Amino acid sequence: MENILVTGGYGQLGQTFQALAGRYPQYNFTFTDVEQLDITNQDAVNAFLAGGQFAYLINCAAYTAVDKAETEEEIAFKLNFEATLYLAEACAANNTQLIHVSTDYVFDGKANKPYKETEEASPNSVYGASKARGEAVALGSDPRSIVLRTSWLYSNYGVNFANRMQQLMAERNELNIVFDQVGTPTYAGDLAQAIMAIIETVSVNRDHQLGGVYHFSNEGVASWFDFAYAIKELTGAACEVFPITSEAYPTPAQRPTYSVLNKTKIKETFGIKIPYWKESLRTCLGK
Repeated sequence: MENILVTGGYGQLGQTFQALAGRYPQYNFTFTDVEQLDITNQDAVNAFLAGGQFAYLINCAAYTAVDKAETEEEIAFKLNFEATLYLAEACAANNTQLIHVSTDYVFDGKANKPYKETEEASPNSVYGASKARGEAVALGSDPRSIVLRTSWLYSNYGVNFANRMQQLMAERNELNIVFDQVGTPTYAGDLAQAIMAIIETVSVNRDHQLGGVYHFSNEGVASWFDFAYAIKELTGAACEVFPITSEAYPTPAQRPTYSVLNKTKIKETFGIKIPYWKESLRTCLGK
């Protein structure tokens, strides 16, 4: 039985892995949050990973407060860059396969077709810049590292757009949601299963060079307005939802206007089939 360490184990993706762990009895999962392992403490990371007891490390831990990062740059970089460096170096030293979760916000959003893994990161926010630096050190520390970019992640756990919309729709008569930022919602359950598919492939292809950057999101394209309206329709909320421009809803952090990810590489390399985003939203909401 191989051991898998999940850092950020009590965030929304970590909790999703906890819910799915029973489907993978061939693996032994260990879930940590800051109380069990402070990944910004290099000595603690080295001690925790010493001896090569973990075959895989899935790094779900991140500073994800996009707007707050604009005034908390040091904290964002400490968690998204420095901690990633410590984890990546420890993984390399202990023959542990790192799978590091990243974001579509490493791109500036100026593209007009889905971003490929080979396109250069050009973030336009502190959050995006901190995640881009994390990607670089993960790959630089060990070429076997896998960086998995995803987008607009949501689940039944924690703070995310889908949960927030359901709360607001229950409290208000109307909501104004931006329609000119386009990407793809990603259900954490689908992302977690994709990561497990990657691990199962790596397990039987140890000598293959599978490291690098991969993109994963659900299929399809949506605006934040589309996402919110789909939640309204599926939940039957009485709240009205209206489209507005980003200019009408200014935020401290600039977000990419277009961040759709090209997923051809991950589908061809790992044989992953990806559901359409509305199907996965229906699954998440239990509708």
